[in-house]
Amino acid sequence: MASRRDLTKKFAREYAKADKAAKGEILDALVASTGWTRDHARRAIRAAAARKGAARDQQRKRRSRKYSYDALIVLQEVWRLSGQPCGKYLVAIMDDTLARLVRDRELGKVADRLTDAVIDELRAMSAASIDRYLQPHKAAAYPAAGLSSTRPSHILRSSIPVRAATDEPITQPGFLELDTVAHCGHTLKGEFLRTLSATDVVTGWSMLRSIRNNAFVHVHDGLEWIAKHTPVPIAGMDFDNGSEFMNWSVIAWCDDHHIPITRGRPYHHNDNAHIEQRNGDWVRRHAFRYRYETDAELDLLNQLWDLVMARKNHLLPCVKATGWAHTSSGRKKRIYDKPKTPYQRLLDTATLDDTTRTRLAAEHDLLNPARITRGINHIQQQLIDLAKARTLGTRPAA
Repeated sequence: MASRRDLTKKFAREYAKADKAAKGEILDALVASTGWTRDHARRAIRAAAARKGAARDQQRKRRSRKYSYDALIVLQEVWRLSGQPCGKYLVAIMDDTLARLVRDRELGKVADRLTDAVIDELRAMSAASIDRYLQPHKAAAYPAAGLSSTRPSHILRSSIPVRAATDEPITQPGFLELDTVAHCGHTLKGEFLRTLSATDVVTGWSMLRSIRNNAFVHVHDGLEWIAKHTPVPIAGMDFDNGSEFMNWSVIAWCDDHHIPITRGRPYHHNDNAHIEQRNGDWVRRHAFRYRYETDAELDLLNQLWDLVMARKNHLLPCVKATGWAHTSSGRKKRIYDKPKTPYQRLLDTATLDDTTRTRLAAEHDLLNPARITRGINHIQQQLIDLAKARTLGTRPAA
């Protein structure tokens, strides 16, 4: 086999330069020497030529960097202080984030590198370039999947209409998807805290509130908090089939507030895709997968959500599916709009009253991305110190 490979390499050099007649003669000689069929000889000689081409490509001199070293250092700091968004989202907020960080003098040790030329480079970077330059600084692995505490409720199902992912999209702001996230660590035994999350399907505006458990007295407090802090009146609620929502008390609360409700199909997470995404990117990413039980941890979690909501609703963009298209091969693919923050989407809907618009604008103008990041990191460290030992103690034996 080694002799055949050497012979194939030798013929590959001539084969690449030969015309059609000469290629036929080369194939005849290779077939006679190796005993291969003509088709196999043709594939082998082309594979040998491809390997030589790949080897030449590897020896080519690498292209020099388009952006300066100072720009890359400042990019890393801006990415860290803005909450580590992906390149597509960071491009959309680069101007606003740079202006806020410079205004509040938050760039610290990299401030001396921020010249006019560096600012121009940062603004010129594409999303793909940002992701490529930041790749060594991103986490190499995602956390393991958490446990699900959703338990199906078999009452009221037939009386609540189903909303599926294939239904007509919601166009009215105020329609909320709701879910709860269990802070149970590695076991569902005992009592642990939960976070009630709600997101507006149209604008992406989301609200988080941690509660003691799934008892109605606590779910009720969470729903009242959401109803009080939502920027537009609640036009409807959609949730999964968990017993924390599918019960007479929650249904009565919705009836008292004249809120229509729907539910997703069992085991069809895409029916509640908006809130499921928030559960991972907002809750799990910031509160980790530790077990939280105490009042001190409950207070810390709600302080954490205030900062996360300020960052995610006001400063970090998201995309929204607008339709379907087909690839050249005929496969369907989703079409998304340009990244916008939930705050921008909320203003675009023109549904805010003057008081709420003024209040949100005042909050938006005062936000400091670096201060928010420091506050989040500080609370996260406190949560780790309080919960890590207990969570590791509940980890199942290998």
